[in-house]
Amino acid sequence: MKSKKQITILGAGISGLAAAHWLRKDGFEIRILEEKSRPGGAMETINKDGFLVDFGPNSGLETTPLIRKIVDEVGLSDQMIYASDISNKRFILRNNHLHALPTTVSVFLKTKLFSLKGKLRLFGEPFVGRSADGYYQSIAHFVQRRLGKEFLDYAIDPFVSGVFAGDPHKLSVKSAFPKLYRLEEIYGGLVKGMIRGARERKRSLEESKQSAKMFSFINGMQSFPEAIANSLSNSIIYDCRVLKTELNTESKNGKWKISYEKHGTRQEVETDFVISTLPAYTASQIFGSLSTDLVKHLDDIYYPPVMVLFLGFNKKDIGTPLDGFGFLIPSKEKKKFLGAIWSSTIFPNRCEDDKAAFTLFVGGARSPQLFETDIDIIIDNAVKEFKETMKITADPLLIRYKKWQQAIPQYNLGYIEHENYFDKFESENSGIILGGNYRGGISVGDCVKNSELLFNKIKKLIEHG
Repeated sequence: MKSKKQITILGAGISGLAAAHWLRKDGFEIRILEEKSRPGGAMETINKDGFLVDFGPNSGLETTPLIRKIVDEVGLSDQMIYASDISNKRFILRNNHLHALPTTVSVFLKTKLFSLKGKLRLFGEPFVGRSADGYYQSIAHFVQRRLGKEFLDYAIDPFVSGVFAGDPHKLSVKSAFPKLYRLEEIYGGLVKGMIRGARERKRSLEESKQSAKMFSFINGMQSFPEAIANSLSNSIIYDCRVLKTELNTESKNGKWKISYEKHGTRQEVETDFVISTLPAYTASQIFGSLSTDLVKHLDDIYYPPVMVLFLGFNKKDIGTPLDGFGFLIPSKEKKKFLGAIWSSTIFPNRCEDDKAAFTLFVGGARSPQLFETDIDIIIDNAVKEFKETMKITADPLLIRYKKWQQAIPQYNLGYIEHENYFDKFESENSGIILGGNYRGGISVGDCVKNSELLFNKIKKLIEHG
């Protein structure tokens, strides 16, 4: 049965590759169509002048054992590295000063990041009741209701910008932060939920994102998709742009026909199942002929522009101790960038010992209009503010950047309507499965975890076929 079923995966990012890994391992025949000439999607790593630069995800969190399972099975175990202990400390910028985000009660009581009023407000969280409707509640409203305005402004606002490059007043708490909302929904509060939820995670062998180990690879994050792609031998067709997916009317077995262009030549393939891991805005074009409603839902998902700006300096020119992960910037601080990762503190092999590497993030949903400005001005402004914050006295040794015009899908208010429709579309178009980071989470860990769900959907379709 398996050998007779052809499965075509659209996109060789981590979602598509991980799904392909499980399918191939279970004996299925697969084919992957990828527009670029390399695997990895947003995972892109380069070496330049002694610096290792990641233009996409700089790391991942080992939130599921599936990550290590794939790493081991594709022969990448000796390349996997974990973040240094010193990088556990994270900073928030307030009034142009870096404040360590408190991780214990004693440190929280002493920190100047929050006022006395703000601290007292947090202690009232266990006494706040459940919300009436989580589906249409923003993370901003949720946090302000449970933890207060100050915690929203100087903890959640910068966190949302750092993870989603998003706007906390628009992101749905239920869709964007389902585990956080579940603490209230199931347990009645965050403090109660964190205590009781820890027991559930222990049973499921999953780690919370707060306690999961941060990982990368000696040669950067692109090593991960490359290793999976290498293990899939000749199953990936590169440099092909998928144009359309439609039901093959000439087939008696309900097969799908995929049209794509490779080196200027239009080609077609027939397949039993299609797994799309393409961005929503690309998927809407490819499946548009099947449903106008699908196009509306996919096109309604917003991807803000984000610039990843990599800077290399001599350590001797840096006046701030490099003893943490980096810092995030609340929108109230009105800076020209969202925050910075201290890349070579987290993973020391990113540059030579006497150098320091940093990754800054610019734009996002907070200021999408920023990219209407000349790119050189944007970079100059970000570098200037970064140097002032870090007390750096010299210009960068290296500047490299990549602008992602459509970077991260925003799980905004009402996202549940999209989620429900995607389920409906799959049930009405048996054999097509929609995946990728606009379904089930945007992190590397989420994508790997959801790849197993894609695999299981295929198995279920065949079993009930």
